[in-house]
Amino acid sequence: MLKLSRLRALSIGAAVAIAASATATLAQDVLKFGHVYEASTPYHAAALRAAELLEEATGGRYKMEVFPASQLGKEAALNEALSLGTVDVIYTGVAFLGQSYGPISISDYPFTMRSYEHWKAYVNSDLFDEMSEAYNKVSGNTVAAMTYYGARHVTANKPILSPKDMEGLKIRTPNAPAYQMFPRATGANPTPMAFAEVYLALQQGVVDAQENPLPTIQFKKFYEVQSNINLTGHITNSLATVVSPVTMNKMGEDGAALLEALATVATQTSDEIVASEGELADWFRDQGVTVNEVDRKPFMEAVAPHLTGEDVPWDAAIFERLQAIQE
Repeated sequence: MLKLSRLRALSIGAAVAIAASATATLAQDVLKFGHVYEASTPYHAAALRAAELLEEATGGRYKMEVFPASQLGKEAALNEALSLGTVDVIYTGVAFLGQSYGPISISDYPFTMRSYEHWKAYVNSDLFDEMSEAYNKVSGNTVAAMTYYGARHVTANKPILSPKDMEGLKIRTPNAPAYQMFPRATGANPTPMAFAEVYLALQQGVVDAQENPLPTIQFKKFYEVQSNINLTGHITNSLATVVSPVTMNKMGEDGAALLEALATVATQTSDEIVASEGELADWFRDQGVTVNEVDRKPFMEAVAPHLTGEDVPWDAAIFERLQAIQE
């Protein structure tokens, strides 16, 4: 009898242990990271690395699944889903942050950043911390990290060596004031268009030109349908990694592990992007594309009057603080 009772007790104990283990497995929280970039990009690779770091740091309590290439919606839809908590983490452009808090979009405007080193100093500055906090107060969302997206350059079927060469040029831009300032200031015609449509529009002559960083020009193959890459470096672009307030609330202390994982991979990826920019000019030349070095000063002078005054979403004090940041 005793033996049978003991066996029964052991069986019950084993069953409870198995059930507890199954419950623990089911209790693992799965976060969703959505973005619009292809799976072949370094941004997607970074998100996957962040997922690994998060799972490791939380002892498996949290897992993060990454959905590239607009699988969870385009950028506007992802920003909306973030506020609702149906997506936990997204990449988004600074212009989207600016829709909630205008001044934070300053880094997406032409020639507000002098270099990658200036950009790096800015994202680690008190100024950026203050603007991120202000954005958080308005939107509820947390800016976990900024990733360097690259310096934007103009591609066309002719050299663009001075502002005069921009006159009358029909150039595709994103549909945001930050991206339209440079072409307007130099006499071109900014033409907003969905990113997915750009290659065909260039190929068919619907637009004459486009502007993007060198890594983007490479992976979107714009060099196949444009003969000249002109190194205007007019915008120093960023990708913000943003976390939903719903996610931060539910994660409690584990939220710090998520923010740290996202910040770590952003730093790594930024360094990778700037290194690739240093190599890509020669790579494009090897493909038979003309890569033109450009004197940026006349372009900067054309844009300068537009960076102060009432038409920009920041005040003079913020602009002056940004320019005072040393590389």
